[in-house]
Amino acid sequence: MEITALLLLVVVAQSFAMPLSSPEETDKWLLAEKYLRRFYHLGAGLQGTPTHRSSDNMQAKIKEMQSFFNLKMTGSLDANTLELMSMARCGVPDVEEYIHFPRHLKWQNTNVCFRIMKYTPDLKKADVDRAIRNAFNIWADVTPLTFKKLHEGKADIMIAFETKEHGDFNPFDGPDGLLAHAHPPGRDIGGDTHFDEDEHWSKDSDSYNLFLVATHGFGHALGLSHSSDPGALMYPVYSYGQGYPLSVDDITGIQALYGIRMWALNGYSLVEGYPKYIHKLGLPKTVWMVDAAVYIPDTGKTLLFSEEHYWSYDEKTNNGQWLPKIH
Repeated sequence: MEITALLLLVVVAQSFAMPLSSPEETDKWLLAEKYLRRFYHLGAGLQGTPTHRSSDNMQAKIKEMQSFFNLKMTGSLDANTLELMSMARCGVPDVEEYIHFPRHLKWQNTNVCFRIMKYTPDLKKADVDRAIRNAFNIWADVTPLTFKKLHEGKADIMIAFETKEHGDFNPFDGPDGLLAHAHPPGRDIGGDTHFDEDEHWSKDSDSYNLFLVATHGFGHALGLSHSSDPGALMYPVYSYGQGYPLSVDDITGIQALYGIRMWALNGYSLVEGYPKYIHKLGLPKTVWMVDAAVYIPDTGKTLLFSEEHYWSYDEKTNNGQWLPKIH
């Protein structure tokens, strides 16, 4: 009896000696688990139990997230990591299967159609139409893509403002948090783009700017994944900025999928048949961007410069030669 009582005292003493997590600490780890499961494919614990905070898998996923956002890779929930996890952002994972370089998931037709199925009451219908059209134009300006609006039937990209669970197994979470998500190019729901109706949408910086979020979402709908460049539009965390939204990283990514747009003007008028792919001039298909171009009237040739090479194009014979750049 005395031995039993002694063992009981030892167990009780040890249980009181173990540190108890505060509600605030518990909330931090719950936030982290939810975030890492959604955006970094953190697996659930045994039989659906919470993932142990000290597990190798949990720490590895924290480091993966920290690496993506260029944070110090501590594997712990430091202040900077928690701050990023709390920011409003896109609902598409940062670790995704359809990154453009390995799989090249994209639309096979450069003429992409879209349809707005559900509008938000936060803005006038004309303002929503304008924001959506301007968002598509941003991507059209740097690619051969064209976008046509449909008023009925099935479009490549179906657009809607939705709340919570809305039929694609990718529920929204209420105000703030997840702002929107888009599916990669493909059949059925491929390309479909949804905005969280629980957010307040605006034309400016008063609340979440529809134009900026839509341009980001359509990047996903065209095949892009997230960028770790904070200056890129495809950076997953929302921020309001003025001016042209695309960075060099955004443009390089989308042109790796679709190429660049080549223009020909007669005065102020676009020549028939343009814009077209730049490799129609005979440039190798590996060339996606021209750094500079100059026309030489005396020879009738146009020099197109790209990285360490230039292309000497003869407009009279409609052919050219790819040469090393002169230093």
